[in-house]
Order: sequence, then C-alpha cells, then structure tokens
Amino acid sequence: MLQHPAHCIALGFGAGLSPKAPGTVGTLWAWLAFLVLQHWLGTQQMGLLIGAGTLVGWWACTVTARHMGVSDPGSIVWDEVVAFWLVLWLAMPMGLWGQAVAFALFRYFDAAKPGPVGWADQLFKGFGWRGGWGILFDDFVAAFCTLLVIAVWRFFW
Repeated sequence: MLQHPAHCIALGFGAGLSPKAPGTVGTLWAWLAFLVLQHWLGTQQMGLLIGAGTLVGWWACTVTARHMGVSDPGSIVWDEVVAFWLVLWLAMPMGLWGQAVAFALFRYFDAAKPGPVGWADQLFKGFGWRGGWGILFDDFVAAFCTLLVIAVWRFFW
C-alpha cells in the first residue's frame, strides 16, 4: 500500500485491505470520514472535495489496478468512498437512522448491482483511464439509485 501514493488513496487509506467485505469497510470509513469532515468543511467545500476526490481517485484507481494486474480489484475502495460521500452530501441533513438506511441502500446497490448498476459495471471494463473510470462509474450509479430511493421516500412520507 505504501509503495505508491495512488495505492494509499485507492485502497481507502487501508480500509480496502480488510480480509472480509472490503467494500463495506470502505463505505463505513467514508461514513465516518464524512461525519468528521463536515465539522470543518461547509457544503460547497465538501462538494469541491468530492469533485477533487473523484479526479484524484480516477488517477489512483487507474494506477493501482494496473500495478495489481486486476481491472477492478475488490481492495480498491476509493470508489465507495467518493460515491457514499456524494450520497451523504446530497441527502443530509439526516439523523443516524436515515444515514444507516442510506448506507444499507448504497451497499445493496453496489454489491447486488441490479439494473442500471450492473449495466454501468460492464460499460468501462479494462485497464487504463477507461478502466479507472469504470471502477468509479458503477458506484456513482449506485449512489444515484440510492438517492432516487431516498427522494421517493421523502416525497411520499
């Protein structure tokens, strides 16, 4: 992980090294990091962090996947981090239960890959910049699906 700065970022500063459910551990890390960061960053600054995190993450995921020789390794969790930050950024304010529901929905869409998430997962396969974007893209689609469910729930209840 420490051999290249891209590895540290792509592996979620170690969260992706979890022997069990690295995507879930990465999403939990994202949740905790968001809760800490929101004390120092305003809404606009958080949006800029997510944008910058996406661009830096694209580079980090591309480099790390190439170095690992796997197009979308499970230990790369930066995609979960920025996508779940996006969910929280757009859905807040929410209490702890609302955040837990957002977490569960995001993990469902990311892991099960129903419908559009499965399509997005297959769209940009391979190595290089295209594959690096593919690592991130399906998680952004999972975030969109999560936000859609939250929006429908808020509209009707």
